Amino acid sequence: MRMEHLQDIDIRLLPYGIVVLFLLIQLYFIIFVYGKLSRYQVASFQVQPNFPPVSVIICAHNEQDNLRENLSSILEQDYPEFEVIVVNDCSFDDTKWVLQEFAAKYPHLRIIEIKEHINLKHSKKFALTMGIKGAKHEYLLMTDADCLPNSSNWLKEMAGAFQGRTEIILGYSPYFKHPGFLNRLIRFETTHTAMSYLSYALLGDAYMGVGRNLAYSKALFFKARGFTEHMHIKSGDDDLFVNANATKQNVQISISEDAMMYSAPKMTWKSYYKQKARHAGASVIYKGRHQRMLGTQLITAVLFYISVIAAIAISPAYWYIAVAAYLLRLSCQFLVFRSIYRKLAVSDLLAWLPILDLYYYFYICFNGLFNRSKKQVSWK
Repeated sequence: MRMEHLQDIDIRLLPYGIVVLFLLIQLYFIIFVYGKLSRYQVASFQVQPNFPPVSVIICAHNEQDNLRENLSSILEQDYPEFEVIVVNDCSFDDTKWVLQEFAAKYPHLRIIEIKEHINLKHSKKFALTMGIKGAKHEYLLMTDADCLPNSSNWLKEMAGAFQGRTEIILGYSPYFKHPGFLNRLIRFETTHTAMSYLSYALLGDAYMGVGRNLAYSKALFFKARGFTEHMHIKSGDDDLFVNANATKQNVQISISEDAMMYSAPKMTWKSYYKQKARHAGASVIYKGRHQRMLGTQLITAVLFYISVIAAIAISPAYWYIAVAAYLLRLSCQFLVFRSIYRKLAVSDLLAWLPILDLYYYFYICFNGLFNRSKKQVSWK
């Protein structure tokens, strides 16, 4: 009779054993992976005797308003020697004339025009390649027309990180803060993405970067044959290039406050969905170990939430185990993320962590599930 009772308890505890398994996997990522960034002492690269000449490259497709608003902040960077190349990629608005106005005022602005061809359709990668081929300097810094540097020392912070054997600089590009839940979710997702790729870079296994704030050498670009290996995928000019070419020795991160490059967030759920769908399409050709690494983190987070609910529904007598597991994971997130969110200038999101974390994992998981194999059609 006593043996039957013990067997009955074991069976009812089984769902909670699954909860604990997913909890342990999640704690590994939170404490040992993201903890690396949490403990990282942010370095500044703007105080040094010499800075290398730099080419800043911006691809623009119908960006007249963004260029009017943001381009002067890039052209007026406090930096000894640099050029700004804007590739006007088949724009049919007033981008051409806006650029000519800037060129009359700023001699270090260079314009590359790409005209529409009825039989030739190309992606942003082609425009970026034209900009890189036209660059005069060895070190290249990429950003977008809708981006605004947080400081006149942005260029010093990014290009100043080219030291020793460094060939790739991973920057950070947060989104502007606006009212509403969508904006919080977008900034949370961007923070989570940055937290992940920056942490792995510090661990010596960089797997992606963000093209709104990314630098690398021209020599590395041509050694890797540019974007040839993934030219058939519309996106990936940033993350796929880093994924293919990052090593333990050639990557540096630059995330001081002056190094940040702010960007305009999507303002509707439809446009945000399309953006995430495009990103999901590029991730399918990450290196195998990076796909497994990111997949494990994402799937175990989703399964953790599902298993907590399922365990309580199946064996309600031991509900406190599931609740304790949830609170332990959340507490570790608060302890580790607090420092990271301060570094990444999103401390206001910490209070929303329980809601945003739950929503984020299910939204990203299902978005990726439906869009990983979808053909991409947009330029950007």
